[in-house]
Amino acid sequence: MALEMKVPSPGESITEVEIAEWLVEDGDYVEKDQAIAEVDSDKATLELPAEASGIITLKAEEGDAVQVGEVVCLIDTEAEKPGGGKSAEKDEAERQDKAEEDNSKKAEAKTEEPSKPSTPAQKQDDKNYASGTPSPAAKKTLAEKDMDAKDVKGTGKNGRITQDDAVKAKPSMGSPGTGSRSESRKKMSMLRRKVAERLVSAKNETAMLTTFNEVDMSAIFELRKKYKEDFKSKHSVSLGFMSFFTKAVIKALNEYPAVNSMIDGKEMITYDYKDISIAVSGPKGLMVPVIRNAENLSFRGVESEVKRLAIKARDGKMTVDEMTGGTFTISNGGVFGSMLSTPIINPPQSGILGMHNIIERPVAIEGKVEVRPMMYLALSYDHRIIDGKESVGFLVAIKEALESPVELLMDGDINRALEL
Repeated sequence: MALEMKVPSPGESITEVEIAEWLVEDGDYVEKDQAIAEVDSDKATLELPAEASGIITLKAEEGDAVQVGEVVCLIDTEAEKPGGGKSAEKDEAERQDKAEEDNSKKAEAKTEEPSKPSTPAQKQDDKNYASGTPSPAAKKTLAEKDMDAKDVKGTGKNGRITQDDAVKAKPSMGSPGTGSRSESRKKMSMLRRKVAERLVSAKNETAMLTTFNEVDMSAIFELRKKYKEDFKSKHSVSLGFMSFFTKAVIKALNEYPAVNSMIDGKEMITYDYKDISIAVSGPKGLMVPVIRNAENLSFRGVESEVKRLAIKARDGKMTVDEMTGGTFTISNGGVFGSMLSTPIINPPQSGILGMHNIIERPVAIEGKVEVRPMMYLALSYDHRIIDGKESVGFLVAIKEALESPVELLMDGDINRALEL
């Protein structure tokens, strides 16, 4: 019996996916629950598991856009597994060997026409056009282009340069090098195309502005240095920067609720919860998983959730639900060495905080120059609902919380805040 495998719905509002890659070959024997394909939606890349064991017949090509519920392959559930437990790779090798053997037999069966001896004129022609010499027409074309024949590769007999070679030849731009000048072309994934559309939409459909500030990370450095070993020993997760920034963002959102708002038509929606989106880089591109109700999480809770989501993004196992929603986004370009940037809003959200790399710089402290670990912060916001006063105040609130974390983020009790 042939089982029809249909595209399952990856999530609400998704009606179409794209076959990113088949992980099996047509005619392979697959086991139940074996991953047979990767499919791209406009939100995530998901694996498609086999619904039964048997011989698979593919009904869609890589790169095809298919509707949710459409049949993409058949599985013959009555087919027996290849004897001796042969692997798919061995079956493929045997198929290739057989194909080569058949091709050899066909080639031997063909009757070749005897070649005709070259005429004196042909022999003279071959001699004249040997070693990449251009034909008369090609020579004229190259002269019109002011090109040297030695810069053109001939495709004619004995490597002679034909008129077609001369027409297609392109003049060198500057000094010629010896490296490769090849190029490749491949279709962008549905996820990448959707991200591109959303980024352009954010630029075109919002009144986006960016304000900047800098933060002295000395206090956080001292806390991490003093407590990171105890924290990791007790909670099996590192005390990173993200928990401090998430806590600081939540505090600032409480003070400036407009930044935790969105526009819906003619209405402004303000949320009393804080679902913080964390921009991470995965093998399939940018992903933005969401930490739900981050306002209820401790330092340990934030770090554990960040670690869990980062691992899922790295392994390509992020679900659509884990990337849906979010009321504010934090993006850390500093992990890649970025000193300063203007992050783009993640619509329909109204604000995004950009973190950058930490660099020791001389700063004035109470009239004296000291070297401190400094980070530039950037807040991009939708000016339609967030005024300049609110945006600046929001970023200053984050700066103050990060520079005085014990008082403003831990209520003066470090052990309790870190659950030590």
